[in-house]
Amino acid sequence: MLTFNNTELLSSTIESHVIPAERVAHVQVGNNLEHGLLVLTKSGYTAIPVLDPHYKLYGLISSPMILDAILGLQRIEFEKLEEMKVSDVMNSDIPRLRLQDTIEVALEMLINHPFVCVEDENGIFEGIITRRALLKIFQEKLIQ
Repeated sequence: MLTFNNTELLSSTIESHVIPAERVAHVQVGNNLEHGLLVLTKSGYTAIPVLDPHYKLYGLISSPMILDAILGLQRIEFEKLEEMKVSDVMNSDIPRLRLQDTIEVALEMLINHPFVCVEDENGIFEGIITRRALLKIFQEKLIQ
């Protein structure tokens, strides 16, 4: 059985493990659903952050959210892709981290989410931390 007792690692900050905002696919809160679906499809991600023009984090949008919004009772209502905005269907109730949060706090959140958005004290999007990044950290420490 593997045991892990490294309080130094768990209490270190996530800052050096965050994928910076410039490298993260995102959409703006005012974009229509067609643009959101295009970015999601082209990036290959199932969910991406929703930001305003000043990089303030508003929530996440996913392909299932968009598809759910355009599914009618009789047909897929493709015209809604142009009419509806990302803000109409995004999830604004998301977990959020700050750069100074610890790896332990991030680990708790990443149990239920493949990535968590990181913001500064003003809500400005700094990037994401992924479950994969934390797993790599733990793998390196366990193999040492």
